[in-house]
Amino acid sequence: MKAFFRSILTQFRSLSRPARLFILALFFDGLLFAAFNLFFNLYIIDAGYSRDFLGLINAAPSLSALLLGVPIGLLSDRMGRKPAMIVGFILANVSILGMLVFHSESLLLILALAYGLFGQLFLLSQAPFMMKTSDDKTRDLLFSLSYGMIPLANTVGNFVAGYLPGLLTRWLGLAGPVEAYRAAMVFGTLSSFLVLVPIALIKEPKGAGAVKPSAEAKADADPPKASVWKVLVRPQTIKFSLPNLVIGLGAAIMVPYLNVFFAERHHMSDADLGLLFSLGSLLIGIACILGPRLVGNLGGKVRTIVAGQATSLVFLLVIGFSPYAWLAMLGFLVRGALMNMVAPLFDAYALERTVEAEHGMVNSIRNLAWNVGWAVGPYLSGLVQQRWGFSPIFISTAILYGLGIGLTWIFFKPQPEGERLAAIA
Repeated sequence: MKAFFRSILTQFRSLSRPARLFILALFFDGLLFAAFNLFFNLYIIDAGYSRDFLGLINAAPSLSALLLGVPIGLLSDRMGRKPAMIVGFILANVSILGMLVFHSESLLLILALAYGLFGQLFLLSQAPFMMKTSDDKTRDLLFSLSYGMIPLANTVGNFVAGYLPGLLTRWLGLAGPVEAYRAAMVFGTLSSFLVLVPIALIKEPKGAGAVKPSAEAKADADPPKASVWKVLVRPQTIKFSLPNLVIGLGAAIMVPYLNVFFAERHHMSDADLGLLFSLGSLLIGIACILGPRLVGNLGGKVRTIVAGQATSLVFLLVIGFSPYAWLAMLGFLVRGALMNMVAPLFDAYALERTVEAEHGMVNSIRNLAWNVGWAVGPYLSGLVQQRWGFSPIFISTAILYGLGIGLTWIFFKPQPEGERLAAIA
């Protein structure tokens, strides 16, 4: 483990200064924002809201991202990546704080929609920014570190967050779990404004990569930007988006509720949940960083992605149907690592094959496909949980993941003369 973290530090130093500051910002984000992700669902349930409303408020951020994702991507193109990240992060955090202060269901939904909208401005600016601060030698590394850094930071963040409700209850004399969860989430959200410090220190590059292209090469690389519609209907864009849509729906009906599942099915305490999600984040972070090294060993990106996702299905079913808590927790840890380790490879590949002027647009369309599932999945999941519990959720997710993996292989399987296209993570 010591050698692993030394390797991460060596790789980190090889990046450009803007890229290093960006990775540091992601570390703060994962470290300080863990409490909100860990406790929000439990807070909503303990506050007396219905499972239907829990599903609705979890779906709301993705609904606004779905409806306005493409315009937000274009806004990021116009504003520049650094200003877009700063504005998006501030307004998203203000929306979260509002969700923790107010109690009206209608106001909570409006704030959840705002959180999704401004959060998209922050998130959609990241991949194009990474393209500008990397070259062919460092791009896979930067994307992998960006995916791995937040879960690695979550390792510490989730562990500490698991103890926050109890500590704050004793220190502040809080009345019960609702107030304890709220205090923990407010503390984490306010602390997370530290993310803005390294972002503010970034000097955003003007070019698309570390090597400054010649005028002739730039003309070839940057043809006139196509309309949103033309980019949307390109066969390659559709192929990139369909597996995202299907796998996104499968993830949306299960992933937001894993904390609720373990708390209810296996009666885990807040501290135990924090420890479990901490270990899960650690394994995801390690897997994301190791993922690019597996590409050569497994015969290319497509085979790596399909193999990792297909194997994860076994552990997905172990989570849902094992009667033993320890086995379900093991399934949780392995499934998360396998599904997440290949995600950065596809993001880098897709943007490498897109002109810089369209990075925000293409990234928005791919996120739009993902958010279609997340706009309806959490709400549908809440309805199903209310009536039939979690078993149908795990079965449906396994079917959808299997379909998405099949589409990935059909669209992007390696060609005899070499791997022409990449796969979906």
